[in-house]
Amino acid sequence: MLATSFTGTLSERHGDAVERIPVPQRLIDWLAVNGLTVDSCTPAQLDLARELRESIHAAATAAALQDALPASAVQVINDCSAQGRAAAILTPEGERRWRLSSASCVEDALGVIAADAISIIAGDRDGKLALCASPTCRAAFFDTSQSRTRKWCDMNTCGNRQKKARFNANQRKTPRSAD
Repeated sequence: MLATSFTGTLSERHGDAVERIPVPQRLIDWLAVNGLTVDSCTPAQLDLARELRESIHAAATAAALQDALPASAVQVINDCSAQGRAAAILTPEGERRWRLSSASCVEDALGVIAADAISIIAGDRDGKLALCASPTCRAAFFDTSQSRTRKWCDMNTCGNRQKKARFNANQRKTPRSAD
């Protein structure tokens, strides 16, 4: 999901946080990979993107915990959604793409992300919001597994790290036999 993937641009929130969009160019790159190509980004637009990211994270976390949504986060998400002027277009291949109002309109791209967050948090999609079981991560993710019991935001990172830690702990507990 676009919105929860966007919140992942800050990882390990409860450990040694890693900022994945530290400069405007990195945001441009992230948006391009996600089908929202812009050709420029100002420091102010990067700040707005980070504010939206943190607001989505706060609202998604509250929704996953079935808590009240933080009013300030809801306001930022709604403002970004309303400011964006992107249009969904259908390609000849039958795929949806986004057309931004101008090649440098980061606000349009953020509007698409905000609208995706609204759809997820409002429960319009088949799946459920959950929080990563990793104590250092706790990222909100959208669980579309059949049983809706996924534990990790990403099996290749958090899930693998936890399995490796559990394996190593078990190895230390089990003395090796001398052959």
